[in-house]
Amino acid sequence: MKNLWDPKVALQFEENTLQLRVYTSRLLGQNSDLVLHGGGNTSVKLQQANLFGEEEDILYVKGSGNNLATIDADGFTPLLLKTLRKLAELENISDAEMIRQQQMAMSNPDAPNPSVEALLHAIIPFTWIDHTHADAVVTLTNTPDGNELIRKIYGERLLVIPYVMPGFKLARKVVEITKQVDWRKFEGMVLLNHGIFSFGDTARESYGRMIELVSMAENYLAKNSTVSKTTAKGPLPEMNANEPQSIRLDPDYFLGKEELLKLACIRRKVSEIRGSAMLAQLNFGTEACTFANLTNVKEIATRGPITSDHLIRTKPAPAIIDLENPQQSLDNFSAAYEAYFERNTNGEQRCLDSAPRWAVWPGHGTVAFGDDLTESGIISDIVEHTVKAIQLAENLVGERSSGGWQPVSEEHLFEAEYWELQQAKLKQKIIHQEEQKAIQEFQGKIAIVSGAASGIGLACARELLSQGAVVVGLDVNPEITTIFCESGMLGLQCDVTDQKAVLDAVAEAVRQFGGIDILVLNAGTFPAGQTIEEMDERTWTRSLEINLTAPQQLLQACVPFLKEGLDPAVVFMASRNVPAPGAGASAYSVPKAGQTQLARIAALELGKFGIRVNILHPDCVYDTGLWTPDALERSAKRYGLTVEQYKSRNILKIDVKTKEVARMVCAMVGAVFAKTTGAQIPIDGGSERVI
Repeated sequence: MKNLWDPKVALQFEENTLQLRVYTSRLLGQNSDLVLHGGGNTSVKLQQANLFGEEEDILYVKGSGNNLATIDADGFTPLLLKTLRKLAELENISDAEMIRQQQMAMSNPDAPNPSVEALLHAIIPFTWIDHTHADAVVTLTNTPDGNELIRKIYGERLLVIPYVMPGFKLARKVVEITKQVDWRKFEGMVLLNHGIFSFGDTARESYGRMIELVSMAENYLAKNSTVSKTTAKGPLPEMNANEPQSIRLDPDYFLGKEELLKLACIRRKVSEIRGSAMLAQLNFGTEACTFANLTNVKEIATRGPITSDHLIRTKPAPAIIDLENPQQSLDNFSAAYEAYFERNTNGEQRCLDSAPRWAVWPGHGTVAFGDDLTESGIISDIVEHTVKAIQLAENLVGERSSGGWQPVSEEHLFEAEYWELQQAKLKQKIIHQEEQKAIQEFQGKIAIVSGAASGIGLACARELLSQGAVVVGLDVNPEITTIFCESGMLGLQCDVTDQKAVLDAVAEAVRQFGGIDILVLNAGTFPAGQTIEEMDERTWTRSLEINLTAPQQLLQACVPFLKEGLDPAVVFMASRNVPAPGAGASAYSVPKAGQTQLARIAALELGKFGIRVNILHPDCVYDTGLWTPDALERSAKRYGLTVEQYKSRNILKIDVKTKEVARMVCAMVGAVFAKTTGAQIPIDGGSERVI
């Protein structure tokens, strides 16, 4: 493990202790082998004058919910050290009372709630304290001989504390163990099955000790674990701790249609169990696939997580997908989780949803489930580290250990998962999710939009994204890959007239996110106006190919996955020219009319699968690439109008914006049109010829 301390950077904070605390916290937080998504915490003790000019000893500790990778000074909570130390001397209080008392000890009431481990930082008599859930250290302690291994590696350099769930009990345990201990003899402390602390009189000393101590654990594993490194293509890509990662695509990895349909089926079943739409992100990297193919994977993967800190994200264990009957294996997981709850509850807790947060799919890898990319990305990252840790522990051999993955007991797992403080966090999270769903109707849903690089297609993609969907945009324009640059958007260059390209794009969408729920068939072309007599063959053929055959091909490719979708819906982007064609526009109007007929038949055929198919007839939408100045001039000329007269030729004398069309699309694929299929809806400012 590399020591990232930069003396020149640190010198900038020589006169600002809290900013130095921020600096070293971020050094720890950017290393995912030390800290994952909000885990770990850091602190510093200093003296500050209060309003009355009195000097007080203050503990600045990471505020709850803050991420060490991105934390700033406002992310630390100032607490009166004297009060915390008195609190730690109490024999017994509930964790809820501990949090209340800590809040009362805050010298700044506007600061975030303090870490649940603030008391632990208070009783350790060092100025600088760092705490991480370092993979290597926790891997070693999650073995039958973990205690002995730690003592063998570190000798007398570290205090070793048996597992106790974080909170007041842990603080009291440390107080009791260290009553007669000279803290100055130690450089840090290991909490078995939980993590490691380092401390020192300076920021550099504490940080340096953390890096050195964790490196010792990593070196031990490297020498004593027989996990094969010969099958790996190289080291895992570096993860940016600031941002949950999308699944890393391997161009050589292939999932056939049957496997993709199984993935969509798995996602749908998990969503049904949880009661809301979920994404399913498949990790098919070398390490994940190696793990999924182990003969004993079902036994070792379900023993427990690296640390109980991950339970709120991952639940105690993954689902193991049965290759022949994926749905039954997920039902079995749900039943087993409910039985786990009944075995351990004291009758006061309320059972959480019984859906898995990740799964092992033998032969394919691991799958992370989340109601948005942030959640599934975090879970995917945690699973990567979990898979690696389990394999290292299982293959650990040496003088004092035969290895084996052995996290804490089921009773301890339940205690941590249903901890009163975690329950309170989950309650707030559920409230937040419900509020978000009121705004983001399509959270957890997956949409494909064709012709998405500009105009109506791009507006539809952005509107769906703003309402919670992940959106796959298809367009022949190669810039689609950069246009779709926001999180939750995947741009794929695709000529929708090329059947193979369409099949590949649909497969990629499912491989990335787990299925398809929404399809917006928007790709089209607006050929130059020609009468039937003067029509050239290329114009006619090309328009039929893009405006009729292409949507048929894309719909055909998506139907099997829409059948596995969640409240699946399709919108065809037709035209006002269908009910009210104009002279000189046969090359455009005829395929759009055929597209409308195709949509009507699709509504008849797909209704029995719960797939809604509706048609939108836009007109007077001039903020698109189709309506170039030349195109406007040509169309106006056909009607004997000026461009301005042409643009205001509808009844309401207004033009229609792409964003307004996009909002109508979202209404049609959402709850407003939940019981409508086969409908043709105009959005054209009112056409006299149609009415």
